[in-house]
Amino acid sequence: MTQFIVDPSFWEVFPEAKIFTLAVENIDNHIDPAKNGEFKRLLRQAFEAAEDHVALSPFASNPVIAKWREAFTRFKKKKGVRSSIEALLKRVDKDSPLSPINPLVDIYNSISLTYAVPCGGEDIDKIEGDIHLGKAKGGEPFFPLGAEEDAPALPEEICYFDNEGAVCRCFNWREAERTMLTEETTRAALVIEAIDNESAEQAKEAIEALQKAIEDYFGVKGTIKVADKENPSHQLL
Repeated sequence: MTQFIVDPSFWEVFPEAKIFTLAVENIDNHIDPAKNGEFKRLLRQAFEAAEDHVALSPFASNPVIAKWREAFTRFKKKKGVRSSIEALLKRVDKDSPLSPINPLVDIYNSISLTYAVPCGGEDIDKIEGDIHLGKAKGGEPFFPLGAEEDAPALPEEICYFDNEGAVCRCFNWREAERTMLTEETTRAALVIEAIDNESAEQAKEAIEALQKAIEDYFGVKGTIKVADKENPSHQLL
């Protein structure tokens, strides 16, 4: 059984954080061409809902952007690396809509936009051992989508990793092709992060909305759990 473990090194940097997980199984994530329009509408509605989060100018003045930029100053990273929610909100700011990818990814992207929280997901069956969140030792193998060369994690970079290497680098910046959600995924772990108590309620609402959206589409109810400093690990399924 796969465990989700937040290492002590993470709490040294983000002692107030809460990491929400939603584990689901027995899903059919294959793309149904007949529902392509449905997912386009879902993503467009999420874009419209996210406009409130990019209302200020300049872009960096928006509270969500500012909070995550500050968070990313607390650990080692490559220059220019930003959180996944900043990348999504930048597309909203530039009116550059997302195209459907597959049902599970489209659903979590819509929740991420609507609630302005970073959201990601991994295929549980592709995780080697347990999945950890903590400081990288440096050199953990990492191949992002489409990459032909290894882009290993930096020492003390905050990342998700398993026994084989990095799963998602720089907190929620970029994930590995090895564990990403595909049409063949039947068991998945979805993650929403809150870096302080102030943002935890929004993250909780988002993970509950994600649970409902997945249940409505796939007909299965996922299991929500939360890791914090006092309870840093749990079994996903």
